[in-house]
Amino acid sequence: MKIYEAMRQTQPDFFIHSGDTIYADGPIEAAVTAENGQVWRNIVTPEVSKVAETLAEFRGRHKYNLLDDNVRRFNAEVPQIWQWDDHEVVNNWSDSKDLTGDARYAEKNVPLLIARGSRAFLEYAPMRYAGVEESERVYRHIPYGQLLDVFVIDMRSYRAGNSYNRQDAPGPETAFLGEEQIAWLKKQLRESKAVWKVIASDMPLGLQVGDGTDAAGRPRWENGANGNGPVLGREFEIADILNYIKRQRIENVVWLTADVHYSAAHYYDPQKAQYKEFDPFWEFVSGPLNAGSFGPNALDNTFGPQVIFQKAPPAANFSPFAGLQFFGQVDIDGRTAVMTVTMKDINGASVFSRKLQPFAPGGR
Repeated sequence: MKIYEAMRQTQPDFFIHSGDTIYADGPIEAAVTAENGQVWRNIVTPEVSKVAETLAEFRGRHKYNLLDDNVRRFNAEVPQIWQWDDHEVVNNWSDSKDLTGDARYAEKNVPLLIARGSRAFLEYAPMRYAGVEESERVYRHIPYGQLLDVFVIDMRSYRAGNSYNRQDAPGPETAFLGEEQIAWLKKQLRESKAVWKVIASDMPLGLQVGDGTDAAGRPRWENGANGNGPVLGREFEIADILNYIKRQRIENVVWLTADVHYSAAHYYDPQKAQYKEFDPFWEFVSGPLNAGSFGPNALDNTFGPQVIFQKAPPAANFSPFAGLQFFGQVDIDGRTAVMTVTMKDINGASVFSRKLQPFAPGGR
């Protein structure tokens, strides 16, 4: 996974891994024919030769990544902040996940797979134990002095089942982050004294990410976005957070995310949104690392995302041979507090860069 070497050479102070740290639901084959007829070859261990079902197989997925010299060298030098998305357990998992039609799985009990995947993830993830009240909590705050606070959120653990996601009022079926996590995030943002507040999010806000169809044949949605229009479904939680940031005059909030397998920079503009009660903000997308590249995804205009940059493959599932795997580099100038976000490819070459000027509190 040579992208890890490209990242190491930037000499980062720390690394945010935005989820999909493993692909527990994707068997690894010894050889795969990639684009242009090239053959991609893999080391195969027993644990990765099938979908992960047992605790040993989930652990084996995490151990597999450590066979790579690039990963081990990176791990030896760089502090890391991990969060998870879906592939640490099974693709697009939620309370509505049904594996009865998936012949790859002998174990159809999704909550049991979640429990095993969660345990393995937390055994390998570099994070502190959250406490007895919620021992497997992933969301947390990491302070980095006067210039930066990082807020890691969890869009996976507290969501209701993936659905059509167009309910016209908030309720149990529209849960995404959940009331307790949202209250925590609001409090942490309000109390932050740092210039920049980075929200590390495992899924983008304004890109449509599908999850097949429901029993009625309607599209089922994996994240908050649900097609163009007013605030509906899980978007109620996102609107609540964005409106709170505006009302509390919390400046310099930037969202960093991955999930969609390409790189993009989005500017969320209330003047071009269906819902307008928020301050404009940036969202930067890059990752997952070393996975096949896909996209780009369609935008959802509820919060007015504008594509300032995107780079995606010409067809689905391009391998790392094509060089279309990406990571983001964030630099904050210690004197001016200017944040520079640079998107880089698998070889470390810059494909996009943007400087963000900080606002003083209430200075917009």
